[in-house]
Amino acid sequence: MDLRISFPLALLLLIPVVGYFIWTWWHHRHQLKKSQLIVFGIRIVAVVLLIFAIASPFLLLPVKEEQVAFLIDRSASVEGNEEQTLAFIEESLQSKKNTHHVGIYSFASNLQTESILSNTLEHAPQLSEMTGESETNIAQALQLITGIVDREKATRIVLFTDGLETKGEVSEQLTKMSGTNVSVDVVPLSKEVKADTSIQSFVTPKVAYAGEQQQLVTEINATSATKGELYLYENDQLIHKEAVSLEEGTNAFTYRHIGQVEGLVKYEALVQVDEDAIIENNKLTSVTMVQSSPRLLIVSDREEGSPIAAALGPNSISFDVKPSSELPNSLSSYLHYNAIIFDNIPGHLVGEEKMGIIEQAVKNFGVGFMMVGGDNSYGLGGYFKTPIEKLLPVEMEVKGKQQLPSLGLVIVLDRSGSMMGPKIELAKEAAARSVELLRDGDTLGFIAFDDRPWEIIETAPLTDKEKAVNTILSIAPGGGTEIFSSLSMAVENLAELKLQRKHIILLTDGQSSAGGSYEDLLEEGKDSNITLSTVAIGNDADAVLLEELSELGSGRFYSVVDETTIPSILSRETAMISRTYIEDNPFYPTIYNAEGWNALFKEGVPQMNAYIGTTAKQTALVVAESEKEDPVLAEWQYGLGRTIAFTSDSTGAWTGDWAKWSEWSNFWQTAISKMLPTYNDIAYDIRQESNNTFIITDPTNQAAFLDVAIVDELGEELKAQIEPISASKLRVVVDADPGLVFFRISKEDESIYQAGLTIPYSAEYELRPPNEALLTEIVEKTGGTILEEPEQIFREFTVKGAERQSITIWLVVASMLLFFIDITLRRFGWGFLQAVGKPKKLATEKTVIEEETNVSKLLKDMKKK
Repeated sequence: MDLRISFPLALLLLIPVVGYFIWTWWHHRHQLKKSQLIVFGIRIVAVVLLIFAIASPFLLLPVKEEQVAFLIDRSASVEGNEEQTLAFIEESLQSKKNTHHVGIYSFASNLQTESILSNTLEHAPQLSEMTGESETNIAQALQLITGIVDREKATRIVLFTDGLETKGEVSEQLTKMSGTNVSVDVVPLSKEVKADTSIQSFVTPKVAYAGEQQQLVTEINATSATKGELYLYENDQLIHKEAVSLEEGTNAFTYRHIGQVEGLVKYEALVQVDEDAIIENNKLTSVTMVQSSPRLLIVSDREEGSPIAAALGPNSISFDVKPSSELPNSLSSYLHYNAIIFDNIPGHLVGEEKMGIIEQAVKNFGVGFMMVGGDNSYGLGGYFKTPIEKLLPVEMEVKGKQQLPSLGLVIVLDRSGSMMGPKIELAKEAAARSVELLRDGDTLGFIAFDDRPWEIIETAPLTDKEKAVNTILSIAPGGGTEIFSSLSMAVENLAELKLQRKHIILLTDGQSSAGGSYEDLLEEGKDSNITLSTVAIGNDADAVLLEELSELGSGRFYSVVDETTIPSILSRETAMISRTYIEDNPFYPTIYNAEGWNALFKEGVPQMNAYIGTTAKQTALVVAESEKEDPVLAEWQYGLGRTIAFTSDSTGAWTGDWAKWSEWSNFWQTAISKMLPTYNDIAYDIRQESNNTFIITDPTNQAAFLDVAIVDELGEELKAQIEPISASKLRVVVDADPGLVFFRISKEDESIYQAGLTIPYSAEYELRPPNEALLTEIVEKTGGTILEEPEQIFREFTVKGAERQSITIWLVVASMLLFFIDITLRRFGWGFLQAVGKPKKLATEKTVIEEETNVSKLLKDMKKK
């Protein structure tokens, strides 16, 4: 047992207090009686106890229980050591005592519990699956462990690691742990690698020109002599393959490449050998900005190509024409272009994943975008609530239209077990979008089926969209697949309703046993004006049956391999039956004053035949408008990109006289010039400080005013911590996996600077020996040791645990009691204590005689009177 004081400085109060009492006693020592001296002493003791209470004293009571926490590094640099580590722990547990509480934890980039602290653990458990092996964060693991253990008990952390930390600073955590009763023992780990080949660096020019010869330099490190193959890619296309002979150590290879691809070009180096311990370090990427004239991408699915290409002519901007099936999946491929035109492309052939990447290219990198109308575009193309609708200046929904057909829609959704996961989630989202496209009063029904139909929403007029959406989103998968009875229920529910349009949408990913005659059922539906469209999800769906059903139901059939296209399909289906989108009455558009466009219409406005109905967004600039006040040509700024909506087509079927117009070519040239971004002439310098840390230098010393966005290859905007470090520099820490990232830097003037940089593979995948210096620092600063034998783990603890027991309250109570005694003695004196301690005595004889005498005198006086 030990006595400690939390605030020893409070004891300095004793100096003036004791001095005052000594001075008082010295000046009154001849006048003080014995009883007064005792009261004076009681007062001194009470004050001293109160001052000690202020100092917050406590007792340290010994704690017999002790804690041992095993902390296992499971990052990639020590992969393959799990069995050896568990055997070490298992053997050490033989020396465990009943007073020992033991817990097992593992870590890489994060900590996870394998076995909680308890005194019942006798065997090492099997380790759970680990995520985040590409980083080692020892500091965080130690911090979390010290928060888990009981600080009052003696604690020993047994750390299994190679000391190769790639995240965090363990030295900072060791400073916090020094002086505590927590020590850290270390069991060094290492990874035995027989043979490994890795790309140490891959360098391409930062800036080049189209047609210029570029040097692509690859440095490959091999632990032993071997042979392999080196592959070089340009924007994911193989440009060079070479058989290489590698010597032990560093090998350099240079390939000279004349690049014709323009814009931000991604290069990738990959090496392959027969024996390779770590495949993660076999690939690196690099980015080159190939400067040249602007380039346009026209997306068209017509076999003869896009009429826009013909209208532009041979002396226009350079352009590529691609079908929707060849749209790329990576952001770098879109940044190769300065503007993109969708010429009557349906959304379900694009998919929302690619739409999202295009939206990022427009918003963060200033790529222009234009959508051209047609019967597969806008609302009819299924773009409602998609990333493409977000970036356009118009909404797909037609608002303010009164004369619309009455509609009944029943969605029949497969909820069988095979739909579990992304399929059913996307299908439910798609159904919810369809509900939002409906008007209040439209008839809606929703049937989910497995081995039987479940009528989730009864077929009736829609009164509460939000409730219907929430009901659909709450459906859970499970069960088998039986289509016929569900389809029969949908037909039966719609048959007797007095509606102008009745439509069923069937979505399924499976096979169904025949439950009746589909032909008779759909023929009955036709008699009631019911149509059917079908969606086959995945390769296991009965596509033959579903296509036949759509033909019998006079609807459309969709075969879906990419599940992300499901929402666009249902949006398109709902739009086609719920609205009269195509306005096909010839008219002369009204032209509004808009910079850049007015010169085209000096000689008048040609007649137009048709367009797709949309609604202009609030801040959009409407250049041309129909007689019904629908936008025909509109533009606006979306992020850093300029986007245009042209709701008529490019073929002349809808545009009418516009396609014969003398300014037709200039019309498209004007649209393209509007979309092209304004790039910044300032060369910002972006340098990599570490894997995920970059320094941006602004030569104009206005770094604080820069807007920085970082996007990965899939178009996802990455989280980043941006910290100004001077007037000209920013530090940017990016939360990203190894690979290519794109920086977009802009200022208030909307000028843009873009660059692509590589985050290399983690240092976890580099071949390095254990960090013995760090392991030694850990044990020295915490009072631990480097262990060699399992028996050492449960050795005697040098620092014992102690439970803290405060005595402040007892000192305060004692002080208050003494103050009460002091006040009582000063108020009533010592006689009060004697009176309290003795019973009251009977009157003495003398007192009785005196009283009798007084009474006699009183009687005599009364007689005289």
